[in-house]
Amino acid sequence: MDVVELMEWLAEQGCSVVFKADGERPPGHRWMVIVSGGAMGADSFFRTDLASADACLEATLTHLESRGFSPFAL
Repeated sequence: MDVVELMEWLAEQGCSVVFKADGERPPGHRWMVIVSGGAMGADSFFRTDLASADACLEATLTHLESRGFSPFAL
């Protein structure tokens, strides 16, 4: 699964998603993802700032799976 596929899936679940790259931030924290709402619950919020897009993708998938909410669930 890539970032766009995950964002599309989350949007279909009613979530809001922000995936950002910021060259003005220091190395190691240039990528950010925020996921909130929708099927995760009205009070849910996940944010991570990491060194790469792949690291953000993996962290997001891990967080979703820890909440029993995964694009890979049947």
